[in-house]
Amino acid sequence: MRGYETLAMEVDGRGVARVTLDRAEKRNALSAEMMDELRDVAERAPGEGIRAMVLSGAGGTFCAGGDLGWMMAQIEADRPTRMAEARRLADTLRALNEMPVPLIGRVEGVAMGGGIGLACICDVAIAEEGCRFGFTETRLGIIPATIAPYVIARMGEGPARRVFMSGRIFDGGEAARLGIVGASVPAADLDAAVEAEVAPYLEVSTEAAGRAKALARSLGPRIDDAAIADTMERLADSWETEAARTRIAAFLDRRKPG
Repeated sequence: MRGYETLAMEVDGRGVARVTLDRAEKRNALSAEMMDELRDVAERAPGEGIRAMVLSGAGGTFCAGGDLGWMMAQIEADRPTRMAEARRLADTLRALNEMPVPLIGRVEGVAMGGGIGLACICDVAIAEEGCRFGFTETRLGIIPATIAPYVIARMGEGPARRVFMSGRIFDGGEAARLGIVGASVPAADLDAAVEAEVAPYLEVSTEAAGRAKALARSLGPRIDDAAIADTMERLADSWETEAARTRIAAFLDRRKPG
């Protein structure tokens, strides 16, 4: 597969791809370029002989959510531009969710907002115990819209409502109890736990694994064009609010919102 600017990727001799979000200086926040590159990975992977894929973050951090500069640009943009950028994010999430290659998340350090969305798109994610999680969008005056279908599919409405709106920070143990990750382990055991999730895929039919994944998705909550379009509208609407403008600006200026 081709080289990327915001991702590091390597495929070992077993056909296991390791994709690393590689913006450590920004805590691996999702920029427009990273979204495009993740979608490219998801679309190309089935034709590359990859048996399983591990998604992780550089610098000891999984993903701090959406890039705040990108978000602020949407607040200043017109409605068509906002909708196009909401579509960019939605298309990336959908491509990863529907990728027939098994996806295992290696989650450490921080997983906020869109970072939790990425964890929920993984077929299974393993977190270190000390990892910090939070749906911090509401602190910024916006909502976790485009990730919502995948989060609700993973957690269910009841557990989601415990953490979805409050912006509260919680640890890996609670993330496991909520269903966001499959297990929470000591940092020293993280790589071994991820490898234990990868190993079974080396013994099964790659095609059958992809078909089984599609079957599970077809029987779960419907994440269709209408649901995705609705989340895009809701995200664009939240970018238009005064709360989003003032709170994101305050965060970028390192001050408390009024």
